[in-house]
Amino acid sequence: MTSQPEQILENNLITQLERLGYKKVTIREENNLLSNLKSQLEKHNKIQLNDNDFKQILNFINKGNVFERAKILRDRVPYTNAQGDTKTIELINQIHWCQNEFQVTQQIAMEGLHKNRYDVTILINGLPLVQVELKRRGLELKEAFNQTNRYERHSYWAGHGLFQFVQVFVISNGVNTKYYANAPLKARSFKQTFYWADKKNRLITQLAAFSELFLEPCHISKMITKYVVLNESQKLLMVLRPYQFYAVEAIVERVKTTTKFGYIWHTTGSGKTLTSFKAAQILTNLPQVHKVVFVVDRKDLDYQTTKEFNSFSKDSIDGTNNTNTLVKQLTSDNKLIVTTIQKLNIAISKTRYLNKMQTLKNERIVFIFDECHRSQFGKTHEDIKKFFEDCQMFGFTGTPIFEPNAGKNEYGKRTTKMLFGDCLHKYVITDAIRDENVLKFSVEYIQTFKKKEHILDINVEAIDEAEVMNAPIRLDNITEYIIANHNRKTHSREFTALFCVSSVPVLIEYYKLLLQKKEEGKHHLKLATIFSYSANEEDKDAVGFLDDEEFLNPNPLNVAAAPPPRYITQHSRDELENFILQYNKQFGTNFTSKDNQSYYNYYNDIAKRVKHRQIDLLVVVNMFLTGFDSKHLNTLYVDKNLRYHGLIQAYSRTNRILNEVKSQGNIVCFRNLKEATDEAITLFSNKNAKDEIIIQPYEEYVAKFNQAFIALLQIVPTVNSVNDLKSEDEELAFIQAFRELMRLKNVLTTFTEFEFADLSMSEQSFEDYKSKYLDLYDKAKSHNQKEKVSILEDIDFELELIHRDEINVAYILKLLAKLKDATPEEHEKQKKALIEIVAGDAKLRSKRELIEKFIQENLPHISDSDDLPEEFESYWNEERKEALKKLSKEESLDNEKLEEVIGKYLFTEKKPLRDDVIGLLNKRPALKERASIAVRVTNKILGFVETFISGVTG
Repeated sequence: MTSQPEQILENNLITQLERLGYKKVTIREENNLLSNLKSQLEKHNKIQLNDNDFKQILNFINKGNVFERAKILRDRVPYTNAQGDTKTIELINQIHWCQNEFQVTQQIAMEGLHKNRYDVTILINGLPLVQVELKRRGLELKEAFNQTNRYERHSYWAGHGLFQFVQVFVISNGVNTKYYANAPLKARSFKQTFYWADKKNRLITQLAAFSELFLEPCHISKMITKYVVLNESQKLLMVLRPYQFYAVEAIVERVKTTTKFGYIWHTTGSGKTLTSFKAAQILTNLPQVHKVVFVVDRKDLDYQTTKEFNSFSKDSIDGTNNTNTLVKQLTSDNKLIVTTIQKLNIAISKTRYLNKMQTLKNERIVFIFDECHRSQFGKTHEDIKKFFEDCQMFGFTGTPIFEPNAGKNEYGKRTTKMLFGDCLHKYVITDAIRDENVLKFSVEYIQTFKKKEHILDINVEAIDEAEVMNAPIRLDNITEYIIANHNRKTHSREFTALFCVSSVPVLIEYYKLLLQKKEEGKHHLKLATIFSYSANEEDKDAVGFLDDEEFLNPNPLNVAAAPPPRYITQHSRDELENFILQYNKQFGTNFTSKDNQSYYNYYNDIAKRVKHRQIDLLVVVNMFLTGFDSKHLNTLYVDKNLRYHGLIQAYSRTNRILNEVKSQGNIVCFRNLKEATDEAITLFSNKNAKDEIIIQPYEEYVAKFNQAFIALLQIVPTVNSVNDLKSEDEELAFIQAFRELMRLKNVLTTFTEFEFADLSMSEQSFEDYKSKYLDLYDKAKSHNQKEKVSILEDIDFELELIHRDEINVAYILKLLAKLKDATPEEHEKQKKALIEIVAGDAKLRSKRELIEKFIQENLPHISDSDDLPEEFESYWNEERKEALKKLSKEESLDNEKLEEVIGKYLFTEKKPLRDDVIGLLNKRPALKERASIAVRVTNKILGFVETFISGVTG
């Protein structure tokens, strides 16, 4: 067989794409690409361009980065013809997306820093808009991802930069296929690559099946023109995931063909805001739709949401509390409006606005309600529906209201289906966890008191007696527990935490305890709190929480006969004011609860600081437990009764995907909410899928670890017996067995009660075996036995489990930033920990000396930790140049040829051939010396790449 498997994969794909309607074209290099672009633009625009016309067009489109070119792609391009007339051409038809010219080619060569060949390129109207990179079956998909990153550094920008127009990448090894939007290198993450799926969320991973659907000409063109989002605030492209695509399509089809309502059930954390906004944006272009109004709850209209909405469509959101502004927007030419349900209610109920609003009563207005489980079950919903007689309503929720979790109000028990009609698309929590779009939960139930008379902790909900649950000693013990375990749960405050409690009085007691213990020097956590001190504006039956004291009587009608609960008295407001003063002192702010706007600004400031990790622990009753997103929040402490949607919403504050360190959402319950948790998960996912969401009890993992230890002992009864492993297969068996132990230990260390004493293997023994594991890795890397290296590379990623995060130079940079900002007393401790991490990871050990040198010589002279990445990159490049010079000098090598050999090795990922290595030498050695010199120089080249390039560049 002359063709490599990768080539077969490529040829088969080309054949399939031709059958789907693409025209195959041969393009070898940029000149061919430019000639083809000219002819395709002429064909698409039905015009003839002379050389000067085309030169003007090329000059106009050859500017800016990927984001700026994405905007150019969606605009018309001007040029002046020979007669002096200003003309424009279209680069892509966005309205009739099927009416474009579709071509496919392979192996285009572009030369920038290095010459690269790209596997399969899809051209639309002559522009490369989709790039497909393939790896042979059996190779990790991430290799193809890394390859596109390497091409971005080396050549996509070369020549006229036409490959900067790529909108979507597709990567595949035949059995697994994913796609993702083109973005700046720093914004790329393998976690942001997606599988395509069908409407039932069944993954489509095989390349042939994926291509049949996703790369079908009309579909890929539609994805580019409709479902790639240009995020203005971050200046990057985003592409919708399959479930987001199907949801938007379902809503658009519903509006085009019916006047029925509907709702989307997409689990919390799966990107409902982007989905609902994209639906709103597309609907504004339908001629039958007068306006689209996106309705959120006031509490969600915070700093981040305002920024997000305006990033998708500039100035689309009015973040003020002024209803007059909303009325002006509704009666003006604005097609897309974002507002709060409170302002909308005032606009249709206050006499002073009715004259202007009357003109809208019979218009086709589409309302999209975010988090529709929360504020759509009272009078407001009915009033909006009654006022806008021809309106169409759609809701988005991660936790619909079903019969079991429906509350009662004056309208009786009502479900989401009763208010919004059919569910148009579902993407439930088990789907999201399977697809790694949200994290699993690790739920711990902490016993807070022992059996005494008739009080049993196992049945806490049935008791919930204030004298037990609010006893000072219990609150003090829980506070001590949080202080003692907070670092472990949040990875030494790398993440933040929420603490939700049962009522305002209890919150006040907890917060005083936390402040007191901080003054006593027991902790250094940055604290914040916020709570309602007046009547609750939400429908009390729609919040999804059990009736805690705060909400039992929010607005008594007869104050004289029934005094208001003490949590809305002047006393609790004074307490809040004192807490805000503490906050002001901590952060140099000037908020107060005495002014509504200042109180609202205080809320937004807390939200912003939690998201930026400036607050370690936020204590709340109900606020922030729904609709609040922060990727850096990973722990929720719970001392209140939660059920159904309230429970899932609260837990889901912790489950946003971020990085390898954040492996799960930690839930620490100081009440026995196990039954409530099981009920909620059963309701909002598949009944048999609970094990996909909840991590098993501690004891089960201990038992699994002990069984895995027995399996290890059968292979290597003692640490020293690792030395006696005779074959590669025996070494692989040891690595696989120890890998399983590392996995289990990784999970065990997330439990607060974890102690090595609970295991049949001692900590010292684990560390000894780990050393053998690392040494075996080094041994494999130093040998020239090709097969041996390839086998062990299958388990390289397991090294990450030693420290439970993706340990690479990017991670080290984060630690360096923390080190830079550390107090003098913390500096040495953090520095030691950093060096230990580097030394303990096989792939980073080669970089240890350089990192230590950077800490000693460069770090003290950097004034701002934000400058660290650039400073480190500059330092690394200088050290790399020096190391290359040193290698050339030591071995008397031709420097230019050496760079070529290294570049070829990076491109092919194949070890340099002996003849190529000998060809580097300035003086050709004697025949008998060649073999040993070639081995020595090859090892030095591989060592250079391992130290300066692997884990540093894409």
